[in-house]
Amino acid sequence: MISTTSSHQVTTSTKTRISFKHKLLLFVTALVTLITPIAAASYGAANISFDQVMSLFSNMAFGADETDSLTQRIVFELRFPRIILAFVAGAGLALAGSVLQTVTRNPLADPYLFGISSGASFGAVLVLSFFGSQGLVQQWLSESSSHLASAILRSGIMTNDAWWSWSSLSLPVGAFIGSSLSVLLVLGLSGFGRTSQVERMLLSGVATSFMFGALTSLVLYFSSPQAAASVLFWSLGSFAKASWGGLIIPSVVVSCSILIILAFKRQVVAIQTGDETAHSLGVNVVKIRLAMLILCSLITATLVASCGGIGFVGLMIPHTVRLLYPGQQPIMMTALVGGLFMVWIDVLARCLLGNQELPVGIITAAIGSVFFLFVLRHRR
Repeated sequence: MISTTSSHQVTTSTKTRISFKHKLLLFVTALVTLITPIAAASYGAANISFDQVMSLFSNMAFGADETDSLTQRIVFELRFPRIILAFVAGAGLALAGSVLQTVTRNPLADPYLFGISSGASFGAVLVLSFFGSQGLVQQWLSESSSHLASAILRSGIMTNDAWWSWSSLSLPVGAFIGSSLSVLLVLGLSGFGRTSQVERMLLSGVATSFMFGALTSLVLYFSSPQAAASVLFWSLGSFAKASWGGLIIPSVVVSCSILIILAFKRQVVAIQTGDETAHSLGVNVVKIRLAMLILCSLITATLVASCGGIGFVGLMIPHTVRLLYPGQQPIMMTALVGGLFMVWIDVLARCLLGNQELPVGIITAAIGSVFFLFVLRHRR
């Protein structure tokens, strides 16, 4: 009896320490999240200190107007939209990776390795190469002497501004179609509804990723040199073209996705215990898995259309968070850590080389490949 009581006290004490540790981690992460935008805004080509950024916020808070207008424009029109887009992209990719790893029960699954990112990139590159401002259709309209091309150009519908506005609207649609096609191919190759589906899903994703990567290279090969150069830099991932208007769609999609995942968290976690166990708990495994795959496709497609292909974030961040929260699925913590990680990776991309900016996808791929090998070794 004494032994049982002592064991119960030890267990309670351990749970209390773990709970305190998790609350402390959440507090520290929230504090870093508040400080990060101000700290990250002080890095860049223009020399703006942390104190200057703080004074900008204090002047805005108290209605003062004593700050250099150029400094204010650099911080609020260039750097802050970029920081917010990086945070949203990191949060969305980390969230998609966590959900994919849970519903497929494979710790190596993420939007990049699963083929979703490659499919979205192919759809977006197809739109940019054919319908962009330097695309093949625009070149045909400019060079063709046909009556149809002349009528379209005289109408004013296909001016550069109007054409680019249309192509920017079609970019997320093209990326979503490509990512959805990738998911359908993965499900078809892995045998949707079969017991071997989960085990074959990652291999199917890798094969699909290679296929869409080859198709993307083929489209780039036949594109004009100007379009190919811009598409190549975009496909490697960059937040250089972030703007306040461009933040609306990614922010809404990622925010709504977080709410949906939180609403279905119990069913998603139940799938991780096994299909039969989840069925016994009343979970429709096939529908929930398909719905989560489509949701991850939507998140990935939106982010690929906004900032290009950025890989391995969905692999690294969920594993890191699970090390801090063993046996749990903290959705909000995963999103916060993913957002913070991407913001500082973007800072590194801007500051690593003196006179030029590195694509973000190169840095995440370099870090992620090492992390991938570490996970493989750990699993063995």
